[in-house]
Order: sequence, then C-alpha cells, then structure tokens
Amino acid sequence: MTTDEGIIYDRSLLDQETHIGTFEVTRQMIIDFAKSTGETNSIHIGDRNGEGDIIAPSTICNIFVNGLTRPDIKLEFGDLSFFAGQSIECKKSIQPEDVLNAYTKLHNVYSKTGRSGKMVFVVWQTTFKNQQGEVVAFVNESFVRRNKPNS
Repeated sequence: MTTDEGIIYDRSLLDQETHIGTFEVTRQMIIDFAKSTGETNSIHIGDRNGEGDIIAPSTICNIFVNGLTRPDIKLEFGDLSFFAGQSIECKKSIQPEDVLNAYTKLHNVYSKTGRSGKMVFVVWQTTFKNQQGEVVAFVNESFVRRNKPNS
C-alpha cells in the first residue's frame, strides 16, 4: 500500500494487465445489440441484400465490460462509490465469429475537490484483442469514491 496525494491504495496494480475474459461474438449478438440500441444502419443489422457481412456497432464492448470483476485496489477513502463515465476508442472492426480477449489495468488514481468535498477517481482501461491479437477497442471507465454528505 502506498499514499499518493493523501490517497491510500495498492499502487502495485498500476498498469498491471489482468486477463478478465474471453468473449465470442456472433452475428445474432451483433444484430440484437444494434437493434436494442436503436441502430438502423444496415452494416450493423444485416439488411444489406447479401452485400457482405455485418460489423458490430462501436459500443458493443459495453456488454462485455458490464459487471466485470476487477482486482481490488484496497482504496482507503470514502464510503460512497459511483460510476463516473466511460469512453470507447475503436481501433478495428468487430465482426461475427471474432473471439475477443479482454485485459484490464488500473490506469490512474487521482483526487479532485468539488463542491461536495474531496473525491477520488479510479480509472480502469480495458483492452479488447481479437483472435489475431489485434487491438479492436479500448474502454476507459472512471469510478468515484467520496464521503457521504453530513445530514
């Protein structure tokens, strides 16, 4: 454990990749995800009159990161936690029959002071690679810890 800017957490986890899952992508999974998000582009839903196969919408990695278990960083701050945001950087198309391997790492831990007081942000980066080992997407997720307001 170490202290950084008054933040106590397991610093040994910074930038250490952990394999957190393997996911097979099917054509039906892509179509179902696209339709559930209101996507109408034929490249995602398969209504292309036989003009090649479909590709996944760029946000499909959301279904894989949702509910993932990440290593415990043993953060010693705050009694209230919540999701603070997500960004997805697409690097290569995801296609039916791709097999994606997900690797996550603790990317950053930092504090900010806002109107409600000190907050600690924990940023995880999950990298998705296809069966050829090519990076297809990066998903960055931020979580916040802070103290409950006094009543």
